[in-house]
Amino acid sequence: MPWLDNTAHAALGRSDPQHYVGRKGRKLRLRVLAVGDNDEHGHVLIFGDELRDNCLVRIHSRCLYGEVLRSDDCDCGSELDMALDFIQDAGAGVLIYLEQEGRGAGLIAKARGYQHGERTGADTFASYLALGYPADLRTYDDAVAMLVALGLRSVRLLTNNPEKVAAVRAAGLQVDLVPLHTSPRSERARRYLEAKRVRGHQLPSYNRPRLRLRECRSWLRSRTMSVVIVAVMMGAMRTLSLLAGRRRRAPSNPCTA
Repeated sequence: MPWLDNTAHAALGRSDPQHYVGRKGRKLRLRVLAVGDNDEHGHVLIFGDELRDNCLVRIHSRCLYGEVLRSDDCDCGSELDMALDFIQDAGAGVLIYLEQEGRGAGLIAKARGYQHGERTGADTFASYLALGYPADLRTYDDAVAMLVALGLRSVRLLTNNPEKVAAVRAAGLQVDLVPLHTSPRSERARRYLEAKRVRGHQLPSYNRPRLRLRECRSWLRSRTMSVVIVAVMMGAMRTLSLLAGRRRRAPSNPCTA
């Protein structure tokens, strides 16, 4: 198994760069390592001055669409942002960023999957299978090897994916699951999240009625706030009008007549 070899320990033995990184108005110390013996597989980003057991860990696979294009069609960018927010609030944590675009099949396969889905209505998992790709080619052995090499015995894993939890536990680490639930920003994203949920991801149901109820609640909150603001303004105007009327009706001072 990868966590029994010396590759990860060799990576930790090299001189690795450290510096401060600014994000959302705050700074954290950042240490950067390669996953394995080169940069091809990904990187480990260690945040904070001190890493302890039970720290927050995010194992994340590259998604150009969600992270660079900020696509509304998946939850990858939103999940990564939420994970980094949690790590930043905690003051320390680990992000293992793996070069596993398109669930390990690559960007071209991912684009073909989207194209197939647009033509047929199939989700990305079914599209991959129809095109001859495995539904998910990702592996987490290298990521787990880095966690073991860091000397961690327990982690709080930021994920909805039970396969990541199983991979970390298989290495002997204690794992507490910290889910990352985001709201879909499009119908395609809703279908994608629902496809992941039925395949075992720890996600709430994203069926249409619940989504519409969420949208209705948001609409009602915005309208309620507007009504409150109008009512306050009307009350203020009525009060000013009454004060002005009293000034006009005030009796003259007989002493100055």
